[in-house]
Amino acid sequence: MTWQKTMGSIAVDSISKPKAEVFYWTTIMFSQTLGTALGDWVADSTGMGYTTSAIIFGSLLALIALAHFYTKISKTLLFWSAFVLTRPLGAVLGDFLDKPIDHGGLALSRFGASAALLVFIIVCLLVFKQRASAKAY
Repeated sequence: MTWQKTMGSIAVDSISKPKAEVFYWTTIMFSQTLGTALGDWVADSTGMGYTTSAIIFGSLLALIALAHFYTKISKTLLFWSAFVLTRPLGAVLGDFLDKPIDHGGLALSRFGASAALLVFIIVCLLVFKQRASAKAY
């Protein structure tokens, strides 16, 4: 709110001045910290576990994607909502990959978890090829 009142916009493509960058990186810092804490809290403190928590945060992200395509809700609001929700999703998926099996994880090493994520990213890049945009930036 302060960012928008000070700069006039919170759209990512409007970040071109040092002051806007300070707001952006402050937002990143808080979303990373609080998002990870939220993911850990939902998975651990509520007892939902990693897979249920991932389903919750993944479903919320899917709803945001649907809202993007089928509603007139502000694209900026939807972007920041999705941006914030990727943090707790990442936290619970990371925990799922490397926590011990008796704690609901897969017990992959950090190296194994990183390798699994790298393979997933490569598969996504190959399966979901980017199309050239008619709009030049």
